[in-house]
Amino acid sequence: MSTVLLIIEIFVTVALIGVVLIQRSEGGGLGIGSSQGMGSFMSGRGTANLLTRATAILAAVFMALALALALLNHGTSGVGAGSILGPVSGPAAPGPALPATPGGVAPAVPTTAPAAPATAPPAAPAKPSGPSVPTN
Repeated sequence: MSTVLLIIEIFVTVALIGVVLIQRSEGGGLGIGSSQGMGSFMSGRGTANLLTRATAILAAVFMALALALALLNHGTSGVGAGSILGPVSGPAAPGPALPATPGGVAPAVPTTAPAAPATAPPAAPAKPSGPSVPTN
């Protein structure tokens, strides 16, 4: 169901973008140079009314579909789903559990760093086999 609504939402979005782009900034839209041959339908005023109504209808359908999709997908949880305001729910970090204290502050736990393995000193870089270039 949500897939069908999403596809309809995409079509409405493309139509809304198209209707907004064909309007003139003065509100005339498609009325550029009309010769009044088709009557008032394609005149400046008739086209402005048509495009204004189409924009309002498409915007209302867009908002209704967006709300419907939000309500349909409200309870779903997927990868990365969750509220940004809520607590992080995920696997706990590995480590010892800290006991709670009466003050609500966890005591500091000393950490011990593992002993570093003994390593041999780095080997000297090999000499290039070709001619060397002097540097100044």
